[in-house]
Amino acid sequence: MDWLRYGAEHYPNRICINEYTYNDIYRGVVHVARKLEPLQASRIAILSDNSVMMAIYVLATMLVHKELLLLNVHLKPKEIENQLAQLDVTTVLHSVERREQLPNSISTIVFESLERILSDEEADDTFDWTFEDRDIAVIMNTSATTGQFKSVPLRWGQIRAHVQASKEVLGKTEQDNWLMVLPLFHVSGLSILLRSLYNGTAVTILPKYDKTQVLKLIESENINMMSLVPTILTQLEPSIIHHNLRVILLGGEFIPMALIDACEKKSLPIYKTYGMTETFSQSVTFSVLDYPHKRDSVGKPLPGMQVRIDKPDADGVGEIHLTGPMVMTGYIDKEPIDGDLNTDDIGYVDEDGFVYILNRRKDLIISGGENIYPKELEDLVYTLPSVKECAVVPVPDPKWGQVPALFVAFHDGESMTADEIVSFMTKSLAKYKVPKYVKILPALPRNGTGKIVRNELRLED
Repeated sequence: MDWLRYGAEHYPNRICINEYTYNDIYRGVVHVARKLEPLQASRIAILSDNSVMMAIYVLATMLVHKELLLLNVHLKPKEIENQLAQLDVTTVLHSVERREQLPNSISTIVFESLERILSDEEADDTFDWTFEDRDIAVIMNTSATTGQFKSVPLRWGQIRAHVQASKEVLGKTEQDNWLMVLPLFHVSGLSILLRSLYNGTAVTILPKYDKTQVLKLIESENINMMSLVPTILTQLEPSIIHHNLRVILLGGEFIPMALIDACEKKSLPIYKTYGMTETFSQSVTFSVLDYPHKRDSVGKPLPGMQVRIDKPDADGVGEIHLTGPMVMTGYIDKEPIDGDLNTDDIGYVDEDGFVYILNRRKDLIISGGENIYPKELEDLVYTLPSVKECAVVPVPDPKWGQVPALFVAFHDGESMTADEIVSFMTKSLAKYKVPKYVKILPALPRNGTGKIVRNELRLED
């Protein structure tokens, strides 16, 4: 956490967040921390969209050694109330725009204006900037949009291990400026902020993804690093003409091969990544341009991390387990995991140590005793130029137990019939893998980070 103070002391005029320097952000964090320090609560929540102010409040809450619960802005008031109650949180810091989502039964503190904070010239910093590895920095709830959630405690030991290993793999230059369009309340956004502070480099925060703004930042070379989900990059890639990008960290869901092909042709520096909240984001990664023959993999584990395949079959395919210093100790109020995290993903590790993800266990379709991996079917469908997005999910079947159903959306002005799609897939797949149902939709449902919400895909809707 003292990375910010170090930056303010050693390179105060270097850009930190948007147009604000390390000295600006440091003064803002200290100002807010002085206001938060008297609060008795050991846990505080924040509800806000991406902004410089949110980043300052996140860092200030950490500085006063409060456990910080980051709330998903897509939650309904009742869902927020439930999460706060289960974690004994009674105080929420929030942006003006998000006040209506908060229950009246709790204490709320609205963000001050950025102008007011930065006009404070007082530099009374008597805070303890040291944190023990076991201290909880942030709490994030997983699967929050379903109503059933688990609370992940992200500790300083995990964060330190991650930022150090990520720097070793991705490198660093003095010109680095990392674009943040993914939510700061999500581990993808928070990790961008903390990696950049550790590296002493810049972050550009946008309130949300805006294609025009992002393209302008790319073409003007104001940014050279991005973290995106495949959905966003699929929309963005056709419009990228000129760039000076050094890293595009791409993960969050399966990446269509057609997107990888398009990016390779433009020398877009894709780093495929695999990680989760429980490991403070990225734990496996690699550069596609450096290892094009490994493009189907998600890369090698970051330094300090190990991947173990549990219960492998004859082909070495089994459950993927992660161990290492980035792995959480266990969910809050649940049994500890003893350093071994079952990711619930299915895959294998090749002879060179590259990790391959075949599917999430919960998405696996077992039809008549045969395993069907939706990713294999989706990759095939994505080779059709007219297809914008697709997902394959299991549906019950009285004879086979489960059969695959395909949900697909097309680019504007493009279309195919269900029969045409099935005919195309039949040429490449065993009969039991061919979807028994095809449903065409205008768009597939997605959550706040752009992932397809598979449990909302239903044939009867």
